[in-house]
This record gives sequence, C-alpha cells and structure tokens, in this order.
Amino acid sequence: MADTLRVRIAAALMTAVVLAVLVVPWAVPLDEQAVDLAAKLRPPTWAHPFGTDEVGRDLLLRSVYGLRVSLFVGVVAALTATVIGTAVGAAAGALGGWADRVLMRLVDLFSSVPHLLLGIFVVAMFRPGVWPVVASIVVTHWLSTARIVRAEVLSLRSRPYIDAAVSGGASRWRVTVRHLLPAVLPQAGLAAVLMIPHAIWHESALSFLGLGLPTHQASLGNMVQSARGSLLAGDWWPTLFPGLFIIVPTLAVAGLASAWRDRLNPRRRSELTL
Repeated sequence: MADTLRVRIAAALMTAVVLAVLVVPWAVPLDEQAVDLAAKLRPPTWAHPFGTDEVGRDLLLRSVYGLRVSLFVGVVAALTATVIGTAVGAAAGALGGWADRVLMRLVDLFSSVPHLLLGIFVVAMFRPGVWPVVASIVVTHWLSTARIVRAEVLSLRSRPYIDAAVSGGASRWRVTVRHLLPAVLPQAGLAAVLMIPHAIWHESALSFLGLGLPTHQASLGNMVQSARGSLLAGDWWPTLFPGLFIIVPTLAVAGLASAWRDRLNPRRRSELTL
C-alpha cells in the first residue's frame, strides 16, 4: 500500500512538472526577461503567483523556463552518458582479459576525481552555455552505468543459453548484440532515469557557481544564486520557488524510478542505485 501511494505521489508530481513546462509559458502572457524596476521584489500576488525578483521579473515564468532548461540538460546528458556507459560496460564484460582491465582502469581514473571538480574543469574550458554543461555531466556520469552493465554482462556470460550459443558457433560479437545487450537494456534504462535528477542538480550547482548557463538566461541555479542577497534581507520567495523547482522533479523521478527498480529485481536494489 505504501509503495502504491509513493508511486501515485511521484506520478502526480511528474504530471505537475510536465504541465507547468507546457502550459505556463502559453497561459501567462509575459516575457520572462522583461525588467520592471517599479515592481521589484514583490511578494506573491494574483498578478505574480511566485512574486518578482530583484529587477521585477516574474518568478513563475523564470522558474518554469529554468526548469525547462534543466530538464533538457538532464535528459540529453543522461541519455548520452548511458549510451557511453553501456558501450564501455558491455565491451569490458564481453571481451574480458586485457580489454576489461584497461576499460575498468579508465573508469577508476575518472572516478578518482570528484564529480563537481571534474565538471568545473570541463565547463571552464568553454564559454557558459548549455552544451558545455551537458558535456561536463556526460564526462562525470557514465561511470556508474559502465560498472552496472559490466557486472550484469559478467553474470549473464555464465548462463546456459550463452554457453549454448557459443558452442553452436556464434561469434562473440553476435552473442553480445543478440543476447547480452538486450538483457542489460532494462538496467541501462533505469540508470538513465536515475541519472536525470543527478544531472539537474549538477547543472544547478554549476550555474550557482557562475560556470553553467549565462547569468541572463533563466536557470534555476542562477536564480538561487542571485536571490542570496534578497534572502538575507527577508525576501524568501526568490529563493524558495526556484529551489522547489529543483527538488520536486528530483522527488518525482526518484519515486518512479524506485518503483521501476523494484519491479526489475527487488533483491538487487543496491546494484542499480547510482
């Protein structure tokens, strides 16, 4: 019963997130970049449900556009990192020997550097923008997927039907493509879904530090960073609502992915957690 309630709450939150991204820009006839100094730092009202920021911009619209950017970055980075991680993990597990050792040492090398530090190094080489942030997330987040896929491939290699295929003359490439990869795709897909909240937080952290998206562009991390002075002055809304737009999608995706994980294999939760 508790699991069903958790899934329903997560589904409701995700529905609210999707509706906000799709409906709010169409329903609110305002420009998210429009500056109105006469209306700066106004608390939530009917005209501005989330209030306004330090230069009078509507926080509801800016939060929605920031969420749209975060979701785009999260989905693109998660899918790309999952493809890379799946390819590396499958190759390491299927080939074995020196190829496995080299690929896993490469994974260990990247894992030895903290994610945020490596992400800062990547984005610092480019101008602020969406694609450098995506690249930094991909570089730092394919490692867990590679380990998960490799462990699953090593487990599958000992199955009788794999031995039968090899005994029947199937090449290593054919066994990998026809048998191993289809078997690990559910775990890889789950890893991609679980990676989306990580990517959202990663993008928000980089933008908060001034290394992600340009400061003029609507970004949840930029909005929280620019609202620090307002919070010290007692104006809570410029920080609260962008922060909620970071937390709510995370809870929604985590709840749905947890249910998916339990359906895949309830005995191996720890192996599928990034």
